[in-house]
Amino acid sequence: MPDVFLSMKRLLYLLIFVLLLGSCNEYQKVLKGEDVAAKYKAAEKLYKEGKYKKALTLFEQIVPQYRGKPQAERVMYYYADTYYQLEDYYLAGYQFERFVKSYPKSDKREDAAYKGAKSYYFLSPRYSLDQEETTKAIEKLQEYINTYPDSESLKEANTLVAELREKKEKKAYRIAKQYHHREDYKVAIAAFDNYLVDYPGSVFRENVLYYKLESEYLLAVGSYEGLIKGRLEIAQGYYNNYKKYYKTEGEFIQKAEEIGADIKARLEQFN
Repeated sequence: MPDVFLSMKRLLYLLIFVLLLGSCNEYQKVLKGEDVAAKYKAAEKLYKEGKYKKALTLFEQIVPQYRGKPQAERVMYYYADTYYQLEDYYLAGYQFERFVKSYPKSDKREDAAYKGAKSYYFLSPRYSLDQEETTKAIEKLQEYINTYPDSESLKEANTLVAELREKKEKKAYRIAKQYHHREDYKVAIAAFDNYLVDYPGSVFRENVLYYKLESEYLLAVGSYEGLIKGRLEIAQGYYNNYKKYYKTEGEFIQKAEEIGADIKARLEQFN
């Protein structure tokens, strides 16, 4: 009996191999042929089967042939989505944008607009790198949100925008904080001020208010005698501002209190 099962198993493998070989041969035949309709039929079949690499090779051949024809809309959507499924987001975003502009009345327009915007989201790098792609992704997603306010994808789109904005905030905060750590306090304070203007509701707001206070305080105590009092008074204003928002709770409450007490003591000596 074991020999029979072994023979059947080998036969099954052989059958699968033959079928695959035949399928490959058929694909090569269509690929190298001149029949555009056959290429289209094969490409669509492969696309629906999830065989995107093979489908893409065929779509690349037939897209120019279908421009201006009734099937062009369908072909162009599949073509763009094939790039998307293959995670080639640069080309997916570009092709979906072309589709949206070319077929403004298409039933697939909203889906194409969202996938196009989402392609730019996937291209956004980690926060420590240049955030130009992140800015573009926010613009594209916001454009989608404004165009389709009743979309089923609205909640996800808003979540993606919030994530991207936080990434930009983190980048800007990191830059400002680097000036602080390098003891370039004047530049740090200016950077923190700009940050608060650009990101008033940021998750890093407390950090920014505290490090702005600390920067002015350290700038004051390290200044020439004639500048100390004025800078301490500015630092005291920053301390009061921090305490206005974080009276009893906050990550930097204890440090802020210590700085505030020292500022007060130093100013009393001047008075």
